[in-house]
Amino acid sequence: MTTATVFADARPVSSGSQARLYLAAFLIVLIAEYIGNIAIPLGPAKVVLLPLLWALLMGAALGLASKRMPPGLSITTELQQSAAALLQPALLLFIAKLGLLVGGSIPKLAASGAGLLLQEFGHFFGTMLFGLPVALLLGIKRQAIGATFSVGREPSLAIIGERFGMQSPEGQGVLAEYLTGTVFGAVFIAVLAGLITSLNIFNPLALAMGAGVGSGSMMAAAAGAIAAQQTPEVAKDVAAFAAASNLITTTIGTYFTLFLSLPFTIWAYKVLEPILGRKTKASIEPEAAPSIAASVQHETPPLSLPSHIMVWVLVGIFALCGNWINYKTSAADPKVLGGMAIIVGVVLAGYGLYRLTRRKLPAVIWVSLVGMALTYPAFPYAAAIAEMTGKINFLALSTPILAFAGLSIAKDVPAFRRLGWRIVVVSFMANAGTFLGATLIAQLFMHKM
Repeated sequence: MTTATVFADARPVSSGSQARLYLAAFLIVLIAEYIGNIAIPLGPAKVVLLPLLWALLMGAALGLASKRMPPGLSITTELQQSAAALLQPALLLFIAKLGLLVGGSIPKLAASGAGLLLQEFGHFFGTMLFGLPVALLLGIKRQAIGATFSVGREPSLAIIGERFGMQSPEGQGVLAEYLTGTVFGAVFIAVLAGLITSLNIFNPLALAMGAGVGSGSMMAAAAGAIAAQQTPEVAKDVAAFAAASNLITTTIGTYFTLFLSLPFTIWAYKVLEPILGRKTKASIEPEAAPSIAASVQHETPPLSLPSHIMVWVLVGIFALCGNWINYKTSAADPKVLGGMAIIVGVVLAGYGLYRLTRRKLPAVIWVSLVGMALTYPAFPYAAAIAEMTGKINFLALSTPILAFAGLSIAKDVPAFRRLGWRIVVVSFMANAGTFLGATLIAQLFMHKM
């Protein structure tokens, strides 16, 4: 089974409905940016709620309320599927901005030495180390393998589908992890990252590397929560290190999970289940698998190139407005407009290379490489490009992305309710494990930086 077989085509969405979706996302971005950052003290720590979280929650609430709204205003299931399809091209703008930050930080990244590479072991084994024991103690059986060998994004669905089939207990587990991550992943990781950051235990750059979990939206949420508690200069480094870590996780993630994480989790399950296993009703019943699988099908087909360009232009405009509201940088400033034009240009160039190379490497890699090349210190115009694109805060680009993520969530809630609270707890532990595992390893190497 490939990812393509998990996500089938859906009915096309009319241009009028598509316009309603963009308008909803734009209004959500405006409201979220006006709300701004809100810090909630929790004893010696604090949780910082960012505009991107408000956008995610408002989008989800709007989708859930759609059945009670007039037909002309509701975000239907088809529009929620469309929002999910728009999320990936929208993420490329965020990736471009991060690539532009990484290019100028390459000397600092090189100084991190083995830390940046070895922390990836925390990403790939942390899910199992934190999640599997909890799953077994809660009485979950073979579903625990699928739920804890990774953070359960699309490549993980394909890996489990090939090995066990999506209707197997392992398939049910990875679907549970996928749905929990879709519904709650960005919110959970942002709150966790903000809370851990406020304790001042870890170096911000170690936390940034922990944020590169291999999911664009989750990385944006975690990096934003960490950066919000730093000085502007350190915040840029946080974004750069998070982007570099996420690029490594994305690039080698499929092979690492296939050849290392999954076999190790299967072995660990065989060893630990007789010791920690409990007999409860926690395991998802086998007959529930088809209905759960159906909830992650019927995504919209791939977008056309004009549709991609429309996403990039409109999301760029949304980000300019958010940047003006929350970071007080005029959207009419020629340098700001030029900075956004460069970001969009990086996406276009990277996507063009992606198409020219017949999609042999993911588009995020090409976009990242183009962005890094433009701000690498040896490039003649690196300083000017960095100055212009630096006027656009990377968090302003993340808010529209999380708005689309929120608008896509409601379609998965019915199946999510069938999973039970135990598998949700396990998913949270797996997501915490990938963040904390990588952070702990990265922290060991901070003294060498």
